[in-house]
Amino acid sequence: MAQTTTAVPEPHRHSHETRENILFGGVYGAVLACSMVAALTQYGHTSKGSRRYDALWLLVTAGASALAHGYAHYIAERAPHRRWDALRTLRDEWPLVAAALPTVLLLAGAGWGWWPANGVEYAAFVLNIALLFGLGLVTARWSARSWVVAVAIGAVDALLGVVVVVANALIK
Repeated sequence: MAQTTTAVPEPHRHSHETRENILFGGVYGAVLACSMVAALTQYGHTSKGSRRYDALWLLVTAGASALAHGYAHYIAERAPHRRWDALRTLRDEWPLVAAALPTVLLLAGAGWGWWPANGVEYAAFVLNIALLFGLGLVTARWSARSWVVAVAIGAVDALLGVVVVVANALIK
């Protein structure tokens, strides 16, 4: 009796888990937002028009960063690619852009007159530091870490935002 072997195709393996994407993209996006706000407000331009400009540049930068990061993942994978893999890889970068959106809204709101345009960068810094803390805390809890460890991880993530704020103060 002849033995036949049929090749069973390997299921499409996703290179990055969703939780990893949320943490990596979220941290990257929040630090990017903090850095962009610091850089864009360096010279004291705090008019409504400049805040709308800042919001647009942050959105463009987050989108370009997501595209570059997704593209780098796509070309770095040594496995053969299937149709639509490039688009799936780019789609997986949504947490980076999503993490920058609250700051985009904050800056745009200042540009539209919803709140004062002067000093909104401080609210953006606090928002992003809180976002970094929350991302660290939630992802650590998802990984079944204890509350003490999760709070410590959240604090270390938040420290990334604090470093940007301190660097901004020292550079000015």
